[in-house]
Amino acid sequence: MTSFWCERAWLPAPGEAPGGAPGEAPCGAPGGAPGGAPDGVTGGGPGDGTGAVSAGSGAPGHVVGSVRVETAGGRIVAVEPGAPASDGDVLLRGIVLPGLADAHSHAFHRALRGRTHADGGSFWTWRQGMYALAAALTPDRYERLARAVLAELALGGTTAVGEFHYVHHRPDGAPYSAAQGGPNAMAEALRRGARDAGVHLTLLDTCYLHGGLGPRGHEPLAPEQARFGDGTVERWAGRVDALRAAWADDDRVLVGAAAHSVRAVAPAELAAVARWSRDAGAPLHVHLSEQPGENEAALAAFGVTPTRLLHDAGALGPGTTAVHAVHLTDDDVALLGASGTGVCLCPTTERDLADGIAPGLRLLRAGSPLSVGTDQHVGADVLAEARGVEEHERLAGGRRGAFDPATLIGMATSAGHAALGRPDAGRIAVGAPADLVAVRLDTARTAGTDPAQVALVAGAADVSDVVAGGELVVRDGAHRAGDVARMLAEAVDEIWAAAERGHGAGRPAGAPVRGRDTARNTAHDITRGSDA
Repeated sequence: MTSFWCERAWLPAPGEAPGGAPGEAPCGAPGGAPGGAPDGVTGGGPGDGTGAVSAGSGAPGHVVGSVRVETAGGRIVAVEPGAPASDGDVLLRGIVLPGLADAHSHAFHRALRGRTHADGGSFWTWRQGMYALAAALTPDRYERLARAVLAELALGGTTAVGEFHYVHHRPDGAPYSAAQGGPNAMAEALRRGARDAGVHLTLLDTCYLHGGLGPRGHEPLAPEQARFGDGTVERWAGRVDALRAAWADDDRVLVGAAAHSVRAVAPAELAAVARWSRDAGAPLHVHLSEQPGENEAALAAFGVTPTRLLHDAGALGPGTTAVHAVHLTDDDVALLGASGTGVCLCPTTERDLADGIAPGLRLLRAGSPLSVGTDQHVGADVLAEARGVEEHERLAGGRRGAFDPATLIGMATSAGHAALGRPDAGRIAVGAPADLVAVRLDTARTAGTDPAQVALVAGAADVSDVVAGGELVVRDGAHRAGDVARMLAEAVDEIWAAAERGHGAGRPAGAPVRGRDTARNTAHDITRGSDA
């Protein structure tokens, strides 16, 4: 048993119920009837009638001083508010939050950070750098990069990551042989990286069968996409079933499902992926309407929006999380909210790629729980992503305080964990996973801050200590694995060197290296390829 003494801790509000299944996250969040104002959504901002979300009785927590948290077997076994520090306690200064959840990650995209801006470009040209990276990945390279990327997330307080994983096979599309690690060699690389980084992993194994959606329907995978696909939804399901069986005894990992997008998975295939997810009791994630081009392609091919396609395929519901959901109609918002479908917003990526501003407040009011993700790892800061949801709402609506600080912490903790199939996580409470994050209140950024409002000022750089599954992963700002910056630099340089040599696959003609954008922004290209 290990005891942690917290100078201050973010404890559940009195009477707060434990977290539920995905889509029932207690984040100031939808508890009312679909389509109506959920619990915690008031008619105005905090006391001023501006239409803000107030955590109210559904708050994810409040600040309590001097708290001892006892852990055993990776779980919290006792919480003692008002307890003085004792000999043998591990001291956690500042304010201790529940472990943060990154609900949407593409770990290998981290190698694009700081390399895609020279020529401006767009989301669609950015993808070409992503393809070059994907072509250069091997299981060994991916493991080294994932270890560094997930350790960087841990330094910022992340204790669970949802990895939206679609680089499955050899660059030519053939599965890895048994001697090379088998058909799930790349997933195993991610698991090993997560273990070394000390974070919980929900691997969202992605079904990716088509190269895009044109006016006549779905198109074949392009050569640079070959390694993403399994050929058929049945082969995808068989591979994921084998992965679930292989990982069944590992309590640090979960296997969920993802349908890449309506551009990469046809309606009947979407329905099959959704059935697999329900039968397995696993979370289902899907990219949705990140760019207008996806909406235009779906309307041209099927006469309906991507959200309606998902609805008609039976893919919406409390077990599903839609990622981005930027370009939605009023009907789309109503469909997502009425079904209890969660939405993961990634504000840093949505700014970086000029995606736009998602209707976060409207979605929450309609009934969709909100979580956050780092997506392409422009930053590795879940607190900043949560703050970005409020900042985007201010820009869109011209008012402050659409989401109160408690609700933002709920997005970064309990709601994110629920979206990743961990509904008991994200709370400092008996029975919850022992995931704790100490945020300093004495840095240049946080000094003088009201601890209850820390979500609006603090970020990854202010995190001092991280406990995941009862293990001290970060202490005094240092990760137990060593120099994370060095690990990142070495892994990123190795992959770009391989991409420049064309190793791992025949690099697509014209694909950029060292982050140089190649403009292929034709109407045809916009409707075929992959999301972030």
